[in-house]
Amino acid sequence: MKIAIVWSEFNRPITGAMLKEARSEAKRLGAQVIREVAVAGAFDIPAGVREVLKWTDADAVVTLGAVVQGETKHDELVAHRAADALLRLQNEYGRAVALGVTGPGMTWQQAKARIPNARFTVRAALKGHRALLAARRK
Repeated sequence: MKIAIVWSEFNRPITGAMLKEARSEAKRLGAQVIREVAVAGAFDIPAGVREVLKWTDADAVVTLGAVVQGETKHDELVAHRAADALLRLQNEYGRAVALGVTGPGMTWQQAKARIPNARFTVRAALKGHRALLAARRK
């Protein structure tokens, strides 16, 4: 299976570690990472995913980001809008898009603790792809 990873450079100490976890899990499961796209922040992930879905033959897309809580509710806006857009893209293109954007409402320490969850996102992408294939069979 061919996957792409779209990840946010914002909060890079966390998202860079998430990317390493995702790469490792993909390799362990025999999935080929055919494209990695770095975007500025979690809000920008859907635009990267759209381009990957338009221009590659990736079977599924893994998204990685960490939305850490600040002094306002901006983290809620970013996380919710990104998740909504990713769901719409999955439905529009009929390919699995796994949500690996953690938050909102997380502290920096909570975000660090969730770094290994990037492995679950890769697994979700693979399962999502298999489920879509099964649904298309007659």
